[in-house]
Amino acid sequence: MKEEVNYNLLVELLKKVKESLEELNEKLDRLAEGQKEILERVKPKRPPIESLPLDAAALLSLPDHLRKTAMAICALEEATAEDVAKETGRARAAESDYLNQLVALGYLKKERRGKRVYFSIEGAGG
Repeated sequence: MKEEVNYNLLVELLKKVKESLEELNEKLDRLAEGQKEILERVKPKRPPIESLPLDAAALLSLPDHLRKTAMAICALEEATAEDVAKETGRARAAESDYLNQLVALGYLKKERRGKRVYFSIEGAGG
Protein backbone atom coordinates (compact mmCIF):
# COMPACT_ATOMS: atom_id res chain seq x y z
CA MET A 1 0.00 0.00 0.00
CA LYS A 2 2.77 2.43 0.94
CA GLU A 3 4.65 1.70 -2.31
CA GLU A 4 1.46 2.34 -4.29
CA VAL A 5 0.95 5.71 -2.56
CA ASN A 6 4.57 6.69 -3.21
CA TYR A 7 4.21 5.63 -6.85
CA ASN A 8 1.00 7.67 -7.29
CA LEU A 9 2.60 10.66 -5.56
CA LEU A 10 5.64 10.37 -7.80
CA VAL A 11 3.44 10.19 -10.92
CA GLU A 12 1.53 13.31 -9.82
CA LEU A 13 4.76 15.19 -9.12
CA LEU A 14 6.14 14.24 -12.52
CA LYS A 15 2.93 15.43 -14.22
CA LYS A 16 3.23 18.79 -12.44
CA VAL A 17 6.88 19.07 -13.42
CA LYS A 18 5.96 18.27 -17.02
CA GLU A 19 3.21 20.93 -17.01
CA SER A 20 5.59 23.47 -15.52
CA LEU A 21 8.21 22.69 -18.15
CA GLU A 22 5.66 23.03 -20.94
CA GLU A 23 4.55 26.42 -19.58
CA LEU A 24 8.17 27.49 -19.27
CA ASN A 25 8.88 26.41 -22.86
CA GLU A 26 5.88 28.41 -24.09
CA LYS A 27 7.09 31.48 -22.21
CA LEU A 28 10.62 31.06 -23.58
CA ASP A 29 9.23 30.73 -27.11
CA ARG A 30 7.24 33.96 -26.66
CA LEU A 31 10.31 35.73 -25.25
CA ALA A 32 12.48 34.54 -28.14
CA GLU A 33 9.88 35.71 -30.65
CA GLY A 34 9.61 39.09 -28.93
CA GLN A 35 13.38 39.44 -28.87
CA LYS A 36 13.55 38.62 -32.58
CA GLU A 37 10.94 41.32 -33.33
CA ILE A 38 12.82 43.89 -31.25
CA LEU A 39 16.12 43.07 -32.95
CA GLU A 40 14.51 43.44 -36.37
CA ARG A 41 13.20 46.89 -35.40
CA VAL A 42 16.50 48.19 -34.03
CA LYS A 43 18.78 46.53 -36.59
CA PRO A 44 20.56 49.29 -38.50
CA LYS A 45 19.24 49.67 -41.99
CA ARG A 46 22.22 49.36 -44.28
CA PRO A 47 22.14 50.91 -47.73
CA PRO A 48 22.42 48.56 -50.70
CA ILE A 49 26.02 47.70 -51.50
CA GLU A 50 25.76 49.51 -54.85
CA SER A 51 25.29 52.83 -53.04
CA LEU A 52 28.39 52.48 -50.87
CA PRO A 53 31.37 54.56 -51.97
CA LEU A 54 33.72 51.59 -51.43
CA ASP A 55 32.35 49.28 -54.10
CA ALA A 56 34.45 46.77 -56.03
CA ALA A 57 35.46 49.28 -58.70
CA ALA A 58 36.55 51.82 -56.09
CA LEU A 59 38.55 49.20 -54.21
CA LEU A 60 40.27 48.05 -57.39
CA SER A 61 41.21 51.63 -58.25
CA LEU A 62 43.05 52.08 -54.94
CA PRO A 63 46.75 51.36 -54.47
CA ASP A 64 47.43 48.07 -52.67
CA HIS A 65 48.33 49.67 -49.33
CA LEU A 66 45.09 51.71 -49.24
CA ARG A 67 43.02 48.77 -50.50
CA LYS A 68 44.22 46.62 -47.58
CA THR A 69 43.22 49.36 -45.13
CA ALA A 70 39.86 49.87 -46.86
CA MET A 71 39.15 46.13 -46.75
CA ALA A 72 39.91 46.11 -43.02
CA ILE A 73 37.45 48.97 -42.44
CA CYS A 74 34.84 47.12 -44.50
CA ALA A 75 35.28 44.10 -42.24
CA LEU A 76 35.32 46.10 -39.00
CA GLU A 77 32.64 48.64 -40.07
CA GLU A 78 33.97 51.20 -37.57
CA ALA A 79 37.43 51.23 -36.04
CA THR A 80 40.35 53.22 -34.73
CA ALA A 81 43.75 53.19 -36.44
CA GLU A 82 44.87 50.77 -33.72
CA ASP A 83 42.00 48.38 -34.54
CA VAL A 84 42.83 48.51 -38.24
CA ALA A 85 46.53 47.93 -37.50
CA LYS A 86 45.65 44.76 -35.59
CA GLU A 87 43.54 43.61 -38.55
CA THR A 88 46.22 44.32 -41.17
CA GLY A 89 49.32 43.51 -39.13
CA ARG A 90 50.85 46.90 -39.92
CA ALA A 91 51.96 49.76 -37.65
CA ARG A 92 49.29 51.99 -36.13
CA ALA A 93 51.00 55.14 -37.44
CA ALA A 94 50.97 53.79 -41.00
CA GLU A 95 47.30 52.84 -40.72
CA SER A 96 46.47 56.27 -39.31
CA ASP A 97 48.08 57.84 -42.38
CA TYR A 98 46.28 55.48 -44.78
CA LEU A 99 42.93 56.03 -43.05
CA ASN A 100 43.35 59.80 -43.32
CA GLN A 101 44.18 59.43 -47.03
CA LEU A 102 40.94 57.48 -47.49
CA VAL A 103 39.07 60.25 -45.65
CA ALA A 104 40.64 62.86 -47.96
CA LEU A 105 39.56 60.78 -50.97
CA GLY A 106 35.98 60.76 -49.66
CA TYR A 107 35.75 57.03 -48.98
CA LEU A 108 35.76 57.20 -45.19
CA LYS A 109 34.52 59.54 -42.51
CA LYS A 110 36.15 60.11 -39.17
CA GLU A 111 34.71 61.06 -35.83
CA ARG A 112 36.57 62.05 -32.70
CA ARG A 113 35.24 60.68 -29.41
CA GLY A 114 37.35 61.90 -26.55
CA LYS A 115 40.95 60.99 -27.30
CA ARG A 116 40.04 58.38 -29.91
CA VAL A 117 39.30 58.87 -33.60
CA TYR A 118 36.92 56.39 -35.22
CA PHE A 119 36.83 55.75 -38.96
CA SER A 120 33.90 54.28 -40.87
CA ILE A 121 32.67 54.02 -44.44
CA GLU A 122 31.30 57.33 -45.72
CA GLY A 123 27.64 56.99 -46.65
CA ALA A 124 27.04 53.78 -44.66
CA GLY A 125 24.05 54.08 -42.36
CA GLY A 126 25.46 54.40 -38.87
